[in-house]
Amino acid sequence: MQITSPSFKENSRGALADAQLQKALGNVRAGFIDKRLKAVEALPEFDLLRDNARAIKDHVLAHLDLYLEAYEKKVTESGGHVHWAETAEDARRIVLDICRKANARTVTKGKSMITEEIGLNDFLEAEGIRPVETDLGEYIIQLRGEHPSHIIAPAVHLNKEQVEADFRRVHKHLAEGRDLSEPESLLGEARSVLRSEYFAADVGITGANFLVAETGTSIIVTNEGNGDLTQILPRVHIVMASLEKIVPTLDDASQILRVLARSATGQDMSVYTTLSTGPRRPGDPDGPEEYHVVLLDNGRSSMLGTEFQEMLRCIRCGACMNHCPVYHAVGGHAYGWVYPGPMGAVLTPSLIGVDKAGHLPNASTFCGRCEEVCPMRIPLPKMMRHWREREFERGLNPATQRYGLGLWAFFAKRPRLYRLASSLGIPVLSLLGGGKRRFRYLPLAGGWTKYRDLPAPEGRTFMQQWRDGGASVRARVA
Repeated sequence: MQITSPSFKENSRGALADAQLQKALGNVRAGFIDKRLKAVEALPEFDLLRDNARAIKDHVLAHLDLYLEAYEKKVTESGGHVHWAETAEDARRIVLDICRKANARTVTKGKSMITEEIGLNDFLEAEGIRPVETDLGEYIIQLRGEHPSHIIAPAVHLNKEQVEADFRRVHKHLAEGRDLSEPESLLGEARSVLRSEYFAADVGITGANFLVAETGTSIIVTNEGNGDLTQILPRVHIVMASLEKIVPTLDDASQILRVLARSATGQDMSVYTTLSTGPRRPGDPDGPEEYHVVLLDNGRSSMLGTEFQEMLRCIRCGACMNHCPVYHAVGGHAYGWVYPGPMGAVLTPSLIGVDKAGHLPNASTFCGRCEEVCPMRIPLPKMMRHWREREFERGLNPATQRYGLGLWAFFAKRPRLYRLASSLGIPVLSLLGGGKRRFRYLPLAGGWTKYRDLPAPEGRTFMQQWRDGGASVRARVA
């Protein structure tokens, strides 16, 4: 996948001018926000479950090496194989080797952000292996040659009219007069095409929401059942997961599952919660002959012990982006890589570098809604500030921004000088603002006034108002 995160501003301008995209993004509130709120309000112990989920993941991250070793042992005991991939290239080569040994020509895939992260589809196609996405949203964007714009709803940026046009373009068997105007008819059409792919596939690849150290089990949650068909019908099942997906026990997984679906789609539980442990055993009616787990690092171990470790608690529910005003405005593709929204603004610089993704932690209003709704209580705004600090320390900001912050810091470290400068400067700006009480242009503030007006100050500093009318100011603050 080509990284376009350095072009976030240009991407955003295009997104804001895209009428179809803006129409589609208007569905986010009804589709996610309201449903989540209703589901959370119906579960009095939701916040306690969040606390438990956070504690479980923090414990795992503090002992990650031990749990990974325990998980590998259990997978091996069940007849499976664990493969360790330090980089995306390592992971791709491991999957290719498994596919070649199975003489695979077609691979079905359940939705997996890890495979997006390593660019697996393009790699397999270049090696003569045809990957087929079976999640409806992933299937749609595969037809369009696009990448997901959301981590749980890959095609949320599209309208049904666009999907119908793509089906008519690609599905040559469709009768010209067949009605595809309703979502149900579109679903039925995709299902009819994908059914034969499940049986033709030599290898099935799924992601994993959780990996259970206690039993060597991988768990996926879906609403379509495609994940089940992808892993039980082919001869070989490959699980793609990153290191931090480990949980100690099945009981731990069940606790986190109670906050996952409610946070993601507003459901008590997803329609399918599928547990897989090893290959088919004697007497099993179905299942793969081979079971492989590819564990990907790709920069995650370097996050351990840093101010970004808490990001590894993420369970990929998408709640942060569902509630983010910036995501609502520009959608997922503007972020330029696999992970959009607030979680992407923290994770993407961690994985590809702040030099390539520095715009993302700056694309935030810091309203705090992402942290408020995160089921794992990840302090996303705090970590975005850390990335801004890293960006500043490395001199990656524009020079005007660095010098401006340096000037502000000079005064901020000298309170008396700060109060003097503000008491002189604010009345001048108030006078210049005149009756309009705003600036369309202001020297040294072009980064702001280029896109929006700058409110003119009212004539007195906060400290002056606090001193002269403290009671009224304190009442307004309270």
